Amino acid sequence: EVIAEGIQGKSLPVQLSSPNTSHEDSDDCGAIILGMEEKRPNWDKIGANMNNIRTKTLIKDADIVVVRFGEKYRQWNAAFDAGYAAALGKSIITLHPQSISHMLKEVNASASVVCEDASQVVDTLAYVINGDLPPPRDGDDFVPIADRLGAGNPNP
Repeated sequence: EVIAEGIQGKSLPVQLSSPNTSHEDSDDCGAIILGMEEKRPNWDKIGANMNNIRTKTLIKDADIVVVRFGEKYRQWNAAFDAGYAAALGKSIITLHPQSISHMLKEVNASASVVCEDASQVVDTLAYVINGDLPPPRDGDDFVPIADRLGAGNPNP
């Protein structure tokens, strides 16, 4: 919701989509649409296949893929989606708390931007779409690169 509200607040020309985030619906979609199955493995496979169609289509159609990870669950699906997006050459932004950065180092290596909160995602999109920069996150502690490297820097 923070990303959606931020995009709307900045009037960014962005259309959001996402995989089904209702765990129950994601598990039961196949049985709801096609009918009940006697064996649970079939039930899981049918639901997984339907979710796979949806997610693959959304990723293929995306210009930028934001992959969100949290601390509550081990998000194998999110990691798989990030790998699929990387294989398609999509620009990836990962979003996760700093505390799980080490576990996601390979995923983050494929990302163009690694964010720790949703507002950073919104600010990144505002910059890459319109060139708009927010106030420095570090406030008065921010030092421009030219000031840090000095006037003699050949690449200010």
